[in-house]
Amino acid sequence: MEHVLVTGGSGFFGETLKARLLADGRRCVNVDLQPDAMRHPALVSVQGDICDRELIERLFAEYRFTAVFHCAALLAHDVHDRARLWSCNVDGTASIARLAAWHEVPKVVFISSNCLWAAPFSRPVTEDDEPQPREIYGESKWRAEQALVEHAGAERVVILRTPTILAAGRLGLLSILFDFILEGRRVWVVGRGDNRYQFVYAPDLADACLRALAPGVSGIFNVGSHNVPTLRETYQYVVDRAATGARVASLPRRPTLAMMRLAYRVGLSPLGPYQYRMIAESFAFDTTKIERRLGWRPTLTNGEMLFEAFDYYRHHVDEIARRSDVSAHKQRVQMGIIRLLKALS
Repeated sequence: MEHVLVTGGSGFFGETLKARLLADGRRCVNVDLQPDAMRHPALVSVQGDICDRELIERLFAEYRFTAVFHCAALLAHDVHDRARLWSCNVDGTASIARLAAWHEVPKVVFISSNCLWAAPFSRPVTEDDEPQPREIYGESKWRAEQALVEHAGAERVVILRTPTILAAGRLGLLSILFDFILEGRRVWVVGRGDNRYQFVYAPDLADACLRALAPGVSGIFNVGSHNVPTLRETYQYVVDRAATGARVASLPRRPTLAMMRLAYRVGLSPLGPYQYRMIAESFAFDTTKIERRLGWRPTLTNGEMLFEAFDYYRHHVDEIARRSDVSAHKQRVQMGIIRLLKALS
């Protein structure tokens, strides 16, 4: 029987993608460091490391993969070993690419990131804009893109560059924001909060993954929401619908960012460079290419998908607090010094 391989399928987006693939009648093999909570007769779950070459070679030999969906990656805020992050995100990707080429897998779909750029843009970023990462996670994703093309061949690789992926169940660092809203506290923006930062809905990204399987499709495609509002407008939408008494307020830009950077460097805050961007800068992808070539369209706005994620959090907060052995995006994070800001909010 033919199967597709999903790496990182136990994570937040991986679960969404697996559900879509299985609903479409496909057989899936999931490889992830974390155990797989999903059970399905057409799903094979393997708890393992994509850097375990013997394991991955055995899976490629045992199953006739018609496609690989490469979602696995270590996040900078989730690991402290930079060498381990690089090994997983770059060397692991190169190994997957070589095996896909050796076993003549027709298509490799890779989930990339907007972390390929460190500086804000005054316009939507296109597929032709040269990546310029400045931190290790973004650098690892850029090198992984190159490794895929180099070892698997450009004709079989589809790279989907994504902003922050949201839907019910997305937690991670967003759990800090959700706690503030749930407890009816002030929700802070930096300066006027007039930066516009794009999200993508997880089911929309899964749809893009399946459209990428069409014959003759290869290359780089951006995905993301339309009509990106300001961050203040996004927060206000969620606060209004949540009806918890929370309200949006402003912090002065320069001292706030300076304190955030210092707290992160000395290990007192989980908010790093990626979060500085989302909180204070603008970034959006131009999605014209995927819409014209593959007929893909986003379905939810930033506010709608952020509220969906918050609503899930407030209805599962006790169960979430008990979680262990799950990916970074499916658990709460420690607030560190942000607890002080919360107490003053």
